[in-house]
Amino acid sequence: MAKNVLGTDLQTCGTDPMTGFFRDGCCNTGADDAGMHTVCAEVTDDFLRFSKLKGNDLSTPMPMYEFPGLREGDRWCLCVLRWKEAFEAGIAPKVNLKATHMSALEFLDLEDLKSHATEDSVEP
Repeated sequence: MAKNVLGTDLQTCGTDPMTGFFRDGCCNTGADDAGMHTVCAEVTDDFLRFSKLKGNDLSTPMPMYEFPGLREGDRWCLCVLRWKEAFEAGIAPKVNLKATHMSALEFLDLEDLKSHATEDSVEP
């Protein structure tokens, strides 16, 4: 089983809408995942606007891909470098650490992720 950034088993990120590169609800990755969709984020309107300005419109529905469009509060597996861009711009969304794939640590610092952790992903 894949591991998360905390070193434990990777948890489900979101199923409504169904997320993940493999559309399995988890931020799993593999050789075909060029964008490394490994960060489980709780998107905000600010982030969705930022992503759209960067050329990736995540809020507009695309029925041909069975994509409903994201709304604030949805959990989605983001590309690791998009989250990093948003972090550097000061508008990174919250992250579920338990559902963020450990490979995200190749590009991100654990402390940066922890500073944006959702309450339900913080270790007791």
